[in-house]
Amino acid sequence: MRPSHSLTLLVVCGLAACASKRADVPETPTLKTLAGRTVKVEPDRGVMATEEQTIAAYQKFLEVAPRAPQRAEALRRLGDLEMDSADNRAATSTAGTANAGPDYATALVRYRNYLKAYPRDPGNDRVLYQMARAHEQAGELETAMATLDRLVAEYPKTSYRDEAQFRRGEMLFAMRDYARAEQAYGTLLGGSSPFQERATYMQGWSRFKQAKLEEALQSFFGVLDLKAATLGRQGELQSLPGLTRADRELLEDTFRVTSLSLANLQGAEAIPAYINSPQRRAYEFRVYEQLGELYLKQERLKDAADTFGAFARREPLNAQAPLLQARVIDIYQGNGFANQALEAKKDYVSRYGAGSEFRQANPEGWEQAQPLVKTHLAELARHHHAMAQKNKASADYQEAVRWYRLYLTSFPDTPEAAQHNFLLAELLYEDKRFVEAIPEYEKTAYGYPAHARSADAGYTALLSYAALEKAAAPGELPALQKASTSSAQRFADAFPADARSSAVLTRAAEQLYALGDGEQAATVARRVLAMQLPVAAAQRRVAWTVVAHTAFERGDFGAAEKAYGEVLALTPAAEPGRRELAERLAASVYKQGEQARSGGQAREAVGHFMRIASVAPDAAVRATAQYDAAAALIGLKDWDAAASTLEDFRSRYPKHALQGEVTTKLAFVYTEKGSWTQAAGEYERLAAANPDATLARAALWQSLQLREKAAGKTPEAMTPAARATLAQAYERYVRQYPQPLETALEARYRQALLVRVDGNAAREQALMRDVYQADQAGGAARTPRTQFLGAMAALTLAQPAVEAYSKVQLVEPLAKQLKAKKARLEEALKAYAVAADYGVADVVTAASYYTAALYQDFGKALLESQRPKKLSKLELEQYNVMLEEQAYPFEEKAIELHEANARRTTQGLYDEWVRKSFAALRELRPARYGKAERSEGGVDAIR
Repeated sequence: MRPSHSLTLLVVCGLAACASKRADVPETPTLKTLAGRTVKVEPDRGVMATEEQTIAAYQKFLEVAPRAPQRAEALRRLGDLEMDSADNRAATSTAGTANAGPDYATALVRYRNYLKAYPRDPGNDRVLYQMARAHEQAGELETAMATLDRLVAEYPKTSYRDEAQFRRGEMLFAMRDYARAEQAYGTLLGGSSPFQERATYMQGWSRFKQAKLEEALQSFFGVLDLKAATLGRQGELQSLPGLTRADRELLEDTFRVTSLSLANLQGAEAIPAYINSPQRRAYEFRVYEQLGELYLKQERLKDAADTFGAFARREPLNAQAPLLQARVIDIYQGNGFANQALEAKKDYVSRYGAGSEFRQANPEGWEQAQPLVKTHLAELARHHHAMAQKNKASADYQEAVRWYRLYLTSFPDTPEAAQHNFLLAELLYEDKRFVEAIPEYEKTAYGYPAHARSADAGYTALLSYAALEKAAAPGELPALQKASTSSAQRFADAFPADARSSAVLTRAAEQLYALGDGEQAATVARRVLAMQLPVAAAQRRVAWTVVAHTAFERGDFGAAEKAYGEVLALTPAAEPGRRELAERLAASVYKQGEQARSGGQAREAVGHFMRIASVAPDAAVRATAQYDAAAALIGLKDWDAAASTLEDFRSRYPKHALQGEVTTKLAFVYTEKGSWTQAAGEYERLAAANPDATLARAALWQSLQLREKAAGKTPEAMTPAARATLAQAYERYVRQYPQPLETALEARYRQALLVRVDGNAAREQALMRDVYQADQAGGAARTPRTQFLGAMAALTLAQPAVEAYSKVQLVEPLAKQLKAKKARLEEALKAYAVAADYGVADVVTAASYYTAALYQDFGKALLESQRPKKLSKLELEQYNVMLEEQAYPFEEKAIELHEANARRTTQGLYDEWVRKSFAALRELRPARYGKAERSEGGVDAIR
């Protein structure tokens, strides 16, 4: 401390008081004079005096007042002024003399004189203090030390005690008397001394110098305790607010020596023993931090990392723990210890991650730690991802997945989250964990704002679905495909401009169709076709195919036809599936025909059926369509079109299974059309082709009937060639089908009628005989028709006998000729009797008529017989009478038989032979039958 100038001022003031009064100032002013006085107040210029002037003034005072009560104070002040003067001279001295230090010799003389003059003065503690300072400044440490010892000994309660003890400690420390220095410093502790902080610090150093490290640490921690509130704040030690430069220097040095002490003990393990109060816990992290920094300077890297990590383990919830743990990572990473750095990062994210206890205990510290947590999570994930790609080890894949997932859970909204999510999905895909990869790809694609990998993620999700589908069991496949198609549509919705969208939608359409969701498949396919982007021909073809198939399945065959047409236009000619597509196109047209037909629009149906020939000429259904077109035309009774369609079918598809039906239909068409010959030909085809003998026979028979129609209404109307051809046909029929009896006899009979017209009587008789004999031998097979034919044949078989009868002329010799003719008559009558025995009405009437005619003819022949020669007139008359008598019974028999035939009208019979009998009766009995025909009963048969 510098001495004050109060004594100097006192002297000056005393001298001023002795000055004489001014003459111009009235001795006793009155109120009147005061009221009119003007006072000018001059500024106080102070007392203008230098140190030398002051010292001279004090010296003069001591000379003129040797016994003044202020003499002691003047002497002491004179010493103080000499001290100040020496300090000022030293401060203002030139560079050449500055290193010599202040010259306190004069001041010391003053102080010694003072002590000698006043040895018991209570203020001598100040004099001793100044003397000690002067000796110390002069480098006379032992003298200064002795002076201070005297001061504290003689004046234990002096106000200079703390400074004196501190200066004692400083000098003892400088003299390396560390034990006594420790004691001196120790006297300043535990109170309110302004030197307490510095004394504590130096006490620690004194102990440190004595190698009393534990005790030294107690002192150093004491220094730190005084700044605990400040040290507990975050930030670098050098930049903590509220500290002066001296404070910072003191703290830095305290931490340095504390760290040295700890390093010479057990390092970080020694720290907990000293952290024994709340205030120390507030700055505990700095102790570890500074010790770690010391190790770093000493290049003791592991010790540094262990020290930083020790605090994080000891105080895991402290806000500073993440900072120190981060230093561990920096040390390992910065010095090439990759494995240790990796483990330290794992420890870091484990301690300070989103799910850590630290988050709950220290939200603010947790927030500050998150940037590093995020960084380390990303580094851990990338490291293990790289290892997995290198080693292909499942453990590496799993570890990388764990870190990616933890990153995304902890930082879902960061700008980097999408990229990390993509890397996670890629990792799972690489490890063939497609089930897990899919949701991560989809989240990457659609769960973040659009980013560079959005579309790639969405597309790779679809690749993952495809990989799963390849390995899926049949029962699992539908669900996978359904999910895949949903993802595909989502991709196309999100990335319509992506070149892969068309392929994605195309595959989705195919899958939806395979799943049976035709309408949705068609909707997706139409999206492909409506795309503004260029779509590959193969994709358009698939899309049109799906549209076509679904339209076909829902019955919209017109739309299906259009779509199949588009597919075919996009399908190369050599494509293996082109034929099947053409078949589907043809089927679409065919189905339109079916719909029209079902709706009663037969003509439109024909148009559709026939169109197949142009839209798909090689389609298998074309034949069926052409056949159905013909059937529809038959329904429309368009015989010409039906016939030409069926004929074309026959020539175009000679081996088609419907050929038999075509022949049947052609037979019908030609029959309806009246084209008998063509119809007959078709029936013959039927007969030849039909394996069923019954049906084949019926068809052949029908052909014969039609050929008869074609040849003419009756055999007589036919040309000879036609009759010959038809007769041969009947002949073939009988040889091929002798059974059933009825049709065989019918054929023979008709054959006989044909040859009759040609005049081939012998052949006719032979055929009629076959008919008759076959009927006679038919047994149970006989039918009314066979009996009719048999009767008609018997009737015809009588003709030769009639002709034989007719050939016998009643000429001479009459008896012989009469006998012969009568014999022939009997044969003819027997033949007609055989026919009449059938009981067939038409034959009975014919046989009756012919029998009556024979009787009539025989009677007439008798009457017209040749007369014997050389008869007289009388003999001739008698001869004629005799002939009349002989002829009369025959005429009567004829009349009887004709009448019997005529009476059959009462039975409802009035055929040709009945009419002829009536005609004969008009001739035979004109009186009775000449005017009108009457029925008078009849006979059942000719006997």
